[in-house]
Amino acid sequence: MDVGAYLARIGHDGSLEPTPETLRAIQGAHLMAVPFENLDIPLGRPLRLDVEGLFQKIVTRRRGGFCFELNGLFAALLGKLGFHVDLLGASVARDDGQYGIPSGHMALRVHCPGSAVPWLADVGFGDSFRDPLRMDTTEEQADASFADGRRFRLSPLGSGMLYEMRESDGPWQPRYRFPLEPRPMEHFSGPCDYMQTSPDSPFTRRRICSRATPAGRVTISDLKLIVTADGRRTEQPIREEDYPALLREHFGMELGD
Repeated sequence: MDVGAYLARIGHDGSLEPTPETLRAIQGAHLMAVPFENLDIPLGRPLRLDVEGLFQKIVTRRRGGFCFELNGLFAALLGKLGFHVDLLGASVARDDGQYGIPSGHMALRVHCPGSAVPWLADVGFGDSFRDPLRMDTTEEQADASFADGRRFRLSPLGSGMLYEMRESDGPWQPRYRFPLEPRPMEHFSGPCDYMQTSPDSPFTRRRICSRATPAGRVTISDLKLIVTADGRRTEQPIREEDYPALLREHFGMELGD
């Protein structure tokens, strides 16, 4: 993997020492540069999880991806930089109070050399925490980049952990739960196939392309452009014929033929 090309893709030219500060900077840069998107799925293009294929898609062709792709390649980058990374299989909370399939999401546990503090890193969950979360505390963790005052926390749950988020003084909302057992990349092949083929998967029911911005977030959800800036959200309908131009404008992306 060409580390220099990957860092250029996300616009990171700072320290490469495997420290919490570097992890925070690289995760933030990744979320700003690389969109969370599922646009190959409605086009019938099978998704690959090997590092070479992910690098070609995300770095060379300047595309995005969903969790297995984004966190899978991000884990490989962090490993090259000297971090120790474990792949964790998570189940995503649903609106009905239940949880999705086991390992329906991939998250990362990251250790910095010489430190006992584990960090939860994630560049593949869409509108989520921008700074990695400490995994050695149950206290609320803030992120000044969010204008809505959102907070995050991790709590023990059986033999694993629960990740929750809340906005301002609203209620805590579960986002995903996960066991702490490290998983090999091959473990996620089945969940990835399910997510790109099952009619019950959220990724087969709509198109999504979204990334963080310095002021908030920009998203194209089916035929709707959603922009959040400084806590204010606007939505506007778009036409199918304008879709490619909007992908170029907001995400620097080309889907190709």
